[in-house]
Amino acid sequence: MGQYQWNWGVILERVPDTDEFYYQWLLSGLGWTVATALAAWVIALIVGSIIGVGRTAPNKWISGICTVYVEIFRNVPLIVQMFLWFFVFPEFLPQAAGDWVKQDMPLPEFFTAVFSLGAYTAARVAEQVRTGIMALSRGQKNAGLALGFTLPQTYRYVLLPMAYRIMIPPLTSEFMNIFKNSAVALVIGLTELTFQMRQITGEYAPANPIEVMTMTSVLYLIVALAVNRVMAFIEKKSRVPGYVGGGK
Repeated sequence: MGQYQWNWGVILERVPDTDEFYYQWLLSGLGWTVATALAAWVIALIVGSIIGVGRTAPNKWISGICTVYVEIFRNVPLIVQMFLWFFVFPEFLPQAAGDWVKQDMPLPEFFTAVFSLGAYTAARVAEQVRTGIMALSRGQKNAGLALGFTLPQTYRYVLLPMAYRIMIPPLTSEFMNIFKNSAVALVIGLTELTFQMRQITGEYAPANPIEVMTMTSVLYLIVALAVNRVMAFIEKKSRVPGYVGGGK
């Protein structure tokens, strides 16, 4: 390391044999990372909420199916799921549909990464939703039913509004993780931030790869801190006295 010549301006240099600069590649990768994570988070919240509610349902069949979903998607490594959805799943479709998925579908790497990451994170969100509902007193459910609400209405108007408010802290962690987990999408060719970093420090390696890797880490850190601050603001505004962080 004593012979290493530091140059923090390396990302302002031009990529060899191209008209682009290293920083443009990193910013492009950051854009794909954010787009993938946000789109996957929408899926994770919607599917995770449905599965989480299903796990607390009195119907054993519904609860069992939702439990199977959680156990499969939570315990199979994300990288394996990415490979399965991208390379294996199209082979089980009718030939025309499979060919479309493999060849003609727009942005196949992006949509596969979004779906895979969303389905994987949904299993984790489902557990947060289930825990949030279970943390509420049984009296709230009984009160909703006593008011004449159906069971779905009781979940919609009584249980879920409270459960979401008290599970914001663990959801913050999942929201931050989804940005970091999006790096796995490089294995199917999505040009997100980690993919661009590896491309820059590999095939197009400048004389200062350590600086490029450090700056990539800083970009991830900035995104994580931004997510943390946004979620902290939401938590503060929606805090429930007696359930979250003190307050009377």
